[in-house]
Amino acid sequence: MANTYTQIYIQIVFAVKGRQNLIPKENREELHKFITGIISNRGQKSFAVFAMPDHVHILVSMNPNISVSDLVRDIKAGSSKFINDKNWINGKFSWQEGYGAFSYSRSSVDAVVKYILNQEEHHKNKSFKNEYLDFLEKFEIEYDSKYLFEWIE
Repeated sequence: MANTYTQIYIQIVFAVKGRQNLIPKENREELHKFITGIISNRGQKSFAVFAMPDHVHILVSMNPNISVSDLVRDIKAGSSKFINDKNWINGKFSWQEGYGAFSYSRSSVDAVVKYILNQEEHHKNKSFKNEYLDFLEKFEIEYDSKYLFEWIE
């Protein structure tokens, strides 16, 4: 779009269906590259992707030619098919319904990238559930707990 200038940074978070630990550490880098490819093919810029065994964090710079929900749909559908085609797990892999999307200013990008890439260390001290609830509180997002992800306690 001519004469359209934007600066939109979004952290996207979504979880494995049933919150099972189904993303093998040895396949993580391959999944990161695949997700980055989906983002790039949709005309967006990826700053960081990190898959824990049960959830994923992504930081993207969004152009206004696609909605966040369409991008997340494409990432989840494409990566689910990719994981299933690779036979990384016994049975059918899928992501849970829904996702979190949190916006940041340009000045926060470096800190968010560091946060995403440091997920393994971060989750030694905090569960995914507590992390996600902290995001919802920090961004003052009203929610109904019955519509949050399925949690493994």
